[in-house]
Amino acid sequence: MNTTIFKTSASRRLLGISSVLAVFLALGGCGDKVAKGEEPVKQEAAGKEEKGLKLTAEEQALAGIKFEEVSSRTFEDSVSVTATIRPNQDRIAKIAPRVEGRIVSVSANLGDNVRAGQSLAIMDSLAIGEAQSALLRAQSSERVAQADFKRAESLSAEEIIPQKELLRSRGELERASAESRAASDRLRLLGGSASASGRAQSTFALTAPFAGTVIQKKATIGELGSPAEAVFTIADLSKVWIEANLTDELLSKVKTGAAATVTVGAYPGERFSGRVAYIANVLDKDSRTIAARIEVPNKDGRLKPEMFATANIATGGQLEAISVPDGAILLLQGQPTVFVSEGGSFQPRAIETGEKISGRTVIKSGLKPKEQVVAAGAYALKARMLKSQIGDAH
Repeated sequence: MNTTIFKTSASRRLLGISSVLAVFLALGGCGDKVAKGEEPVKQEAAGKEEKGLKLTAEEQALAGIKFEEVSSRTFEDSVSVTATIRPNQDRIAKIAPRVEGRIVSVSANLGDNVRAGQSLAIMDSLAIGEAQSALLRAQSSERVAQADFKRAESLSAEEIIPQKELLRSRGELERASAESRAASDRLRLLGGSASASGRAQSTFALTAPFAGTVIQKKATIGELGSPAEAVFTIADLSKVWIEANLTDELLSKVKTGAAATVTVGAYPGERFSGRVAYIANVLDKDSRTIAARIEVPNKDGRLKPEMFATANIATGGQLEAISVPDGAILLLQGQPTVFVSEGGSFQPRAIETGEKISGRTVIKSGLKPKEQVVAAGAYALKARMLKSQIGDAH
């Protein structure tokens, strides 16, 4: 019986050892398969990436693809800074009544282009009415004094009245004329004007001091207007200010009178020319920058106050660098990229960009001279590449 038990225990141990060996061999075989299976996948993916995009000549023509050989070019050196468009502060007016009054009509709206002297709103004021009445009384007294003086002058010439009566009449006329001028000046200073109808009027007009655009309006019929708050703001936007901020290292490069080009997101590819008119003498303690002002003509009014802009200011030096057209650069996964022609295919190439100069972008790294870059049609290639990636994912 002991012999039987011993044989049974030995058999169990042999079976256990065999099972463990089988498991290890199986795992080893699986590991070899996994290892063998990974490498072809990587190689296949790498091979696929190297192939890039291939298009026939007809497909390239339909996509509008054009090439440019990468080369070094000489540019006028410039600095690029962010900026904000502001109204010309020398041609902006805040219009408020000189006396308190109620708005009875409004003829100008926000954004309207107005002429010099054009009426913007009509207001009704008790002070204007009183000044009008005072002027009418003064003018009436002046007419009476004028008639008395003429009569006294005629009688004095015939020696009917003594000379002192003539002098008294002249004095009365001069006093009445002075009172009339004072009443007229007071009405004018209050913002009113003499009534043509001969009756006192309490209304007066708010007028534009020069031709411009209404950029702010706070005029509502029935509301009370006062000298403390502007009812309209008018700006002459035929020339705007581009306010840029210069850092310490840029201050030595930018000079007053330097040529500048301004771009805004609203008009891609368009450049507005101007000149640096002013550089501040004081550093802003909060932003640690120095304000510079570029004056840009804006006859068509497309540049709007408070738009963000980018200003390229010429420094007067020369810069030699590799560059590509702005349209050749696109974003792939947030990275500036161009397409390069290699071995009959189009390969996406990540690049590091620099300044934008005259429709071109300086390339700091990623391209070499004599390479063929896609100068036009890059977005068509990007669309094809994304489409193929979606197809591979399925």
